[in-house]
Amino acid sequence: MDLQQPEDFSRAYDEHHRAVYAAAHRVLGDHALAGDVVQDVFLRLWRRPQAFDAARGDLGTYLRLMARSRAVDLWREGQSRGRATDRLKLVTGEDLRPADRPDEALERSADRSVVRAALRELPASQREALVLAYWGGMTAEQIADRERIPLGTAKSRIRLGLAKLRGEVEALAAAPAAA
Repeated sequence: MDLQQPEDFSRAYDEHHRAVYAAAHRVLGDHALAGDVVQDVFLRLWRRPQAFDAARGDLGTYLRLMARSRAVDLWREGQSRGRATDRLKLVTGEDLRPADRPDEALERSADRSVVRAALRELPASQREALVLAYWGGMTAEQIADRERIPLGTAKSRIRLGLAKLRGEVEALAAAPAAA
């Protein structure tokens, strides 16, 4: 089978797309994402048919392995996004720790309010980059991949966001003292 020939590729798709979908769906539990994995796997096969080596195994096994690997990557991205959301809720929401002393709880609440207000003042792209980096635990490279932007742009958004955030926090903290 020559996967560079459209007829052979079409036959490979017809024979294996259901198994590829099933492998992805077992990992993800999501019909739409599993469909995306099928598309991604066959697109990779179309672009680089030479990556498949029949001497190493069967085409179906190769495709299912690629599907599982891609599905695990998507699942991990989802987990990372979920952790970022949880951390943001922790920072912007209620403090889940019981307060040892009321004055400490009041101070933490005031600090959170200042940070929340300062974050709201940032451009959306910088706010997103900061939240993903500091509360989501993502690297600049992961942010660039997730947002589909160049690595330098992700780094700039983080750096500029931090500088603006620092200025906003200082301004907001000084405002009550001036009043």
